[in-house]
Amino acid sequence: MRLALASLLIAAAALPASAQDYPQRLPAAGGEVIIPSAAWRESYETYNYAPARRAGDTLYVSGVPIGPVGEEGVDEAAFEAQVRRGFRTLDQVLKASGATFDDVVMINSFHVWDGPDVGVDRLTQIAIINKVKAEYIKGPHPAWSAVGTSGLLAPRAVVEIQLIVHAPER
Repeated sequence: MRLALASLLIAAAALPASAQDYPQRLPAAGGEVIIPSAAWRESYETYNYAPARRAGDTLYVSGVPIGPVGEEGVDEAAFEAQVRRGFRTLDQVLKASGATFDDVVMINSFHVWDGPDVGVDRLTQIAIINKVKAEYIKGPHPAWSAVGTSGLLAPRAVVEIQLIVHAPER
């Protein structure tokens, strides 16, 4: 199941929300659930989680796993490419929700510091994430908590990033 979830999340990141019926907005208590594309819809139905959920003026973006896929490496260059893919996925969800990275008020990141798929140390992980983050967030910077853990749901994930966003309905 973990591998299937990771595959669906990666597939969701790779597919543009090009169908005319996406993004979908499902009414929910105090706001709505936002589903950016058909691939995200499949994840929503299979694993019972929302890619993003608005409650009032706050948007909660579910964690996006970052790590090697298939035969991808675990060195610094590979990790940077994986982080960039994760930020593109977060950007896709934000755009589907009518928000941008300028609206992000909090980043929560969960890090596996040691393991077979971890090829960079913790300070290098943070430095690479900051490098890629700077391509999306120019400032002022959001709050950020980085938490170490022994493992994540996606089997080879090294980092998972979730966002809290101030995003009044526009």
